[in-house]
Amino acid sequence: MSETGSAKAEDGKVGEKKDTEKRSGAEGQSFDMDELQSLAALVNEHGFTDFEFENENIRVKMSKAATVVAAPPMMAVPPAVQPVATAPAAAVVPETPVDEDAGLFKITSPIVGTFYRSPGPDKPPFVSEGSSVSADSVVCIVEAMKLMNEIQAETSGTIVKVYVENGQPVEFGQPLFGVKS
Repeated sequence: MSETGSAKAEDGKVGEKKDTEKRSGAEGQSFDMDELQSLAALVNEHGFTDFEFENENIRVKMSKAATVVAAPPMMAVPPAVQPVATAPAAAVVPETPVDEDAGLFKITSPIVGTFYRSPGPDKPPFVSEGSSVSADSVVCIVEAMKLMNEIQAETSGTIVKVYVENGQPVEFGQPLFGVKS
């Protein structure tokens, strides 16, 4: 903890000898060595790390650097070795998830909007699972800002998966259909 103290000569507690001017001979412009040592002892006794004294003729500032004690380095203790019972391990093969959509061409949404499978509420869907499509076949509509955008298959093959429900919002790049060539 750092404590700081300061005092003025007028308070009479520090430098109590008021005849300093007479002893120094030059209008009290300096302390003698005994006064400085007793002042340093007083500062040390009260645990101050910084002390400053000032009057109209002189200024004394004392600072004590804090002593830092370094702890000895800690030695790493090796962990205790305990025998571990080992049983014959059966061959464990981690299961890799089977990607059902591997090898499928995915028709994705080119815009953000609402997905519609048919041209109208009372009309049949453009395509269903098992439908054959060509590159220019219309597979659905994505409505964006009251504009109906027809989405084409862009490949030839059979629709094997429909990823989105009718009326569901879709994001840019979201898969809509899976086509097997």
